[in-house]
Amino acid sequence: MTAATHSSLFPQVPDSADAVLDGLDPEQRAVATALHGPVCVLAGAGTGKTRAITHRIAYGVRAGILQPSTVLAVTFTNRAAGEMRGRLRQLGAAGVQARTFHSAALRQLQYFWPKAIGGAMPRLVDRKIQLVADAAAACRIRLDRGELRDVTGEIEWSKVTQTVPADYALAAAKAGRDAPRDPAEIAQLYSVYEDLKRDRSVIDFEDVLLLTVAVLQDRQDVAEQVRSQYQHFVVDEYQDVSPLQQRLLELWLGERDSLCVVGDASQTIYSFTGATPDHLLDFRNRHPGATVVKLVRDYRSTPQVVHLANGLLSQARGRAADHRLELVSQRSAGPEPGYTEYPDEPAEAEGAARRIRELVDAGVRASEIAILFRTNSQSETYEQALADAGVSYQLRGAERFFDRPEVRKAGVALRGAARFGGNDSLLDEAVDLPSQVRAVLSGEGWTPQPPAGSGAVRERWESLAALVNLAHDFAAAKPGATLGDLVAELDERAGAQHAPTVQGVTLASLHSAKGLEWDVVFLVGVAEGMMPITYAKTDEQIEEERRLLYVGVTRARERLHVSWALSRSPGGRASRRPSRFLDGLRPGSTGAAGRAASGGVAGVERGFTTRAEAAPRRVQRTVARCRVCGRTLTDAGEMKLMRCEECPSDMDEGLYERLRDWRAVQARRSGQPAFCVFTDKTLMAIAEAVPDADGELARIPGVGVRKLHRYGADVLAICAGQEVEEGDGEG
Repeated sequence: MTAATHSSLFPQVPDSADAVLDGLDPEQRAVATALHGPVCVLAGAGTGKTRAITHRIAYGVRAGILQPSTVLAVTFTNRAAGEMRGRLRQLGAAGVQARTFHSAALRQLQYFWPKAIGGAMPRLVDRKIQLVADAAAACRIRLDRGELRDVTGEIEWSKVTQTVPADYALAAAKAGRDAPRDPAEIAQLYSVYEDLKRDRSVIDFEDVLLLTVAVLQDRQDVAEQVRSQYQHFVVDEYQDVSPLQQRLLELWLGERDSLCVVGDASQTIYSFTGATPDHLLDFRNRHPGATVVKLVRDYRSTPQVVHLANGLLSQARGRAADHRLELVSQRSAGPEPGYTEYPDEPAEAEGAARRIRELVDAGVRASEIAILFRTNSQSETYEQALADAGVSYQLRGAERFFDRPEVRKAGVALRGAARFGGNDSLLDEAVDLPSQVRAVLSGEGWTPQPPAGSGAVRERWESLAALVNLAHDFAAAKPGATLGDLVAELDERAGAQHAPTVQGVTLASLHSAKGLEWDVVFLVGVAEGMMPITYAKTDEQIEEERRLLYVGVTRARERLHVSWALSRSPGGRASRRPSRFLDGLRPGSTGAAGRAASGGVAGVERGFTTRAEAAPRRVQRTVARCRVCGRTLTDAGEMKLMRCEECPSDMDEGLYERLRDWRAVQARRSGQPAFCVFTDKTLMAIAEAVPDADGELARIPGVGVRKLHRYGADVLAICAGQEVEEGDGEG
């Protein structure tokens, strides 16, 4: 694990609900106290978004407003979910469910499978690449290793965007996908892959979401049971939600609006997997009454690092760039970012290793340093350079800490010592908790001094040393703690995947570095062809590469080193040049002046009542009233119709039936249930309003920007009494 933030590892639990709010800035406090209705938190890098939302949950729990068991907090990695559980526990809000989308869905699917489907649940396959290889063999299509990986990625993208095999070619073309094979071949492979899964009675990770969605859609009793359990939802990294995850979230919510989402469109770096910031950017359109809080106070990075990060985004283009947040550093000044040009890649790696060696010798902890690169293939050169310089390192994305064999064995030994330590001669001379841990782990291979060199022996020692260091921190934070207390802490951390710090420089790809931070960051290989990567062709792909570099820059707290090489190997032609993203930012370069940020001011925006008022300004929330009798509406279904259920309807029955017939065709073509197109309530609202323009249709709850774009022309044509061909619309 990379270095944690500089806050205490074992803080004291706040003694009251109000104490939970201590230390929050005004915007974070606004997030923590906004416990009703939809809330959208636009949080820039380093602005304390996890702090804000965990304190929000904890404040709600401690104040008695939220019941812990009814809260579901969803994020995108097991590490992030584990960190959230750990923070909630430290704030006195244990019992809140913090999970990934897949973990939460799998738990529900396993529980409801016997009731909703019956029989044994199919086995979940961890890796689908072998199944894809078998599908290719069945189709007599030869795929090399790279193509196999890329085709697997296309299948995953298709499933999270709810694209069936028959629609793959059209959907890929519309999305601008750079297909690794002929789209017809990929569609065939995708279809056979699905057949093989059925034949072998297995499912993949995307199926977990798809099947959970299907169960919740088809079984109202199951959906009601889930909704009675979970009544309040928090979604972190909302800019990375896929259409499938968004659909699952909507089914969890039902007609309620107790939802808090957190995200930053400028950190959207997973579009290739189907993630889209549209759900974040359209949140106010779907929830006109939402409270929006912007966090721009950067507590992580120095003004010099923040200046570079803002400069990168100031030259960005596109929808995400239009909503960028301009960060304001809250830290004291630090050194300017360094820029270094090298003749070739080995020289670049040696230069980085040499500087890191100097930093470590000067007292900087290796765990506070990272080397970040665009592709994993760049790692090997830096591993060798660090080994030659005598610097320990760890690979981000490698085996999880608590899954390592030496850590599992150490846990068994510590647990045994906690139970039977009185009979263990090893502990006779141990006078406190740290010395007890050192004594136990000495039998597992720990020594006061690290072994010489690198490799497996050094890695095992680093793991055991991390446990020894944790024991010191634990004993300092909790005087009088016993070995049994430490074992319980390790069990909690293992469940949360909250690993102790391993002393070694982190080597990581930019994608895997998301959500992490270090005192010193080396951004390497920042040259054309690597950043942006060669296969980024479209404007959208180029902008995502810019955002990826932005994520890399904002990982640095104090020092940032940016470098590039003019050639790949020694003696090669010096044909490379620094990344275009650095033009106008690095010394001696020129480039276009950036734009001012449109959303860079911290603050709170209250909900608006119509989409025409969707400007970033303060407005008053109003209640919804029945357009027939004037009664205040609170039920979501009635609010969609803008009338009480019992009030007379002026719905055009014939139009309603035509809309239902059209919806059935759309649902059949997309392979989805009918209410994924429009719900009955939305069709009723359309049939009552009979809109004749985009603006009128967009104002009907349940339509939204995406569905207006996809189905608007068809719906308006039907409302106008025109015939719609079965092949019309996007489907």
